[in-house]
Amino acid sequence: MPEPDRAVGPARRPAPVLHHRLLAYLDEVARSGSIRKAAVRLGVASSAINRQILALEAEMGAPLFERLPRGLRLTATGEILLRHVRDTLREHERMLTQISALKGLDRGEVAIATMATLAGGILADVVRDFRENHPHISLKIRVMTMDGIVETLLSGDVDLALAYRMPRGPQFRCLARSEHHLGAVMAPDHPLAGLYHLRLAQCLGFPLVVPDGSMSLRAVLEQLVPTHAVLKPAVETNSVELMKHLAQRAPHITFLNLSDIQAEIACGSLAFTPLRDATAITQSVSLIQRSQSPLGGPAYLVAARIGEALGGRGDPD
Repeated sequence: MPEPDRAVGPARRPAPVLHHRLLAYLDEVARSGSIRKAAVRLGVASSAINRQILALEAEMGAPLFERLPRGLRLTATGEILLRHVRDTLREHERMLTQISALKGLDRGEVAIATMATLAGGILADVVRDFRENHPHISLKIRVMTMDGIVETLLSGDVDLALAYRMPRGPQFRCLARSEHHLGAVMAPDHPLAGLYHLRLAQCLGFPLVVPDGSMSLRAVLEQLVPTHAVLKPAVETNSVELMKHLAQRAPHITFLNLSDIQAEIACGSLAFTPLRDATAITQSVSLIQRSQSPLGGPAYLVAARIGEALGGRGDPD
């Protein structure tokens, strides 16, 4: 019986299987420029490395190294393969780090430094949900000023920092970041409630509840004051809870980010109107760890949950 017709095309070469050991061999030979030196550094026989490389060259159908009197030099094929090798090795190390971090997840303690606005907003929701799923992981939330957050993170007193306008530098690694716009916050029955947007100047005729100079929000607000106007707070405070409480009673107005009052909006106790003059000014909220301190299992879980809540991406590895 004749065989069925088959598609005619170029023969497919089986893909080479690059095991982790072979990847390490290639990487070290490329760095050393010599199979003998690579063998010494790796603690294996030169013949074992040479045999693996010859077998791979045969499978690839092209030489990976030029054999020169003073050593080995990568060919164009070898350079392409080496890029893949090093990417694969990095991914392998990242995978091992993540698996290691996942050991002992069910128990432990995680310390987080943050700001008052975030503690009562985004972080409050994350903590509630996280504790329901991980009841044996205890969380220490420390509300601090920006200087305090930076100091405690660098000193190692906390595992993570969640803050607006966190300074950047090689000592920090950003795990997640998202941008927020400032808005006017008031009671739902306030005369200005329900508008599509507002300018800060429209709010100046009402009693204002304003963050004091210890909060990063104050510097943002000052940028929005018209040149011909003066910001005259009725109440100046570093208490976000007081700001929210007074804003629930018309005619007071305060200023916060939408993410800071999600719970109050959901229950109908506060209204939020974006400030039109703030569209060019964003506050970046960042989740930060120390660059040289890998997260343990519980902290890894907490960071993943906060990053999910922020919905933003951090720095590339």
